Amino acid sequence: MDKLLLTPREAAGALSVSRSKLYQLLAGGELRSVRIDGCRRVAASELRRYVEHLGVEQAAAPGAAA
Repeated sequence: MDKLLLTPREAAGALSVSRSKLYQLLAGGELRSVRIDGCRRVAASELRRYVEHLGVEQAAAPGAAA
């Protein structure tokens, strides 16, 4: 079974960004996370939602390539 929740390090790796960038995305509300007994986790489905949103956002940007 694939992991449902990822550590910040794992989530950053899955997005190919630094942990600092991941925490910026969390602080800015672009990514949501949960805390379980003080441990922050990011749902795999949340990472998929974020990446899909990036595609839609970039396609709608002025001057975006078709």
